[in-house]
Amino acid sequence: MSTHLQWMVVQNCLSFLTKRNKQKYSTEPNNLKARNSFHYNTLIHCKTIRSGQRNPAMSYVRMTINKNTKATLSSIRHMICKNKYQPALRMAAICQASAILQSQTPVVVKRK
Repeated sequence: MSTHLQWMVVQNCLSFLTKRNKQKYSTEPNNLKARNSFHYNTLIHCKTIRSGQRNPAMSYVRMTINKNTKATLSSIRHMICKNKYQPALRMAAICQASAILQSQTPVVVKRK
């Protein structure tokens, strides 16, 4: 079944669908932008990207990256390009990984 046909069936009767402020949002596990759109929907596409961890462990390919920030972001970029994921999701995945890395850095308190 084509992805466009699946989207036409799923777009308004999705269990992950939430409506707030006259906009539709999606709470799917792999949806990077939390938008209810064909482009970001993860139920209809065969390859999806996620920054973080989910169960069951067998349905996802996990990749631990123990590098500095620049090398981590470049390896994410290359992984998305080489494995032929949706190329338009590359920037969203990099932004989310950057936010995770920034939250993990310790805060230095300056004393007066």
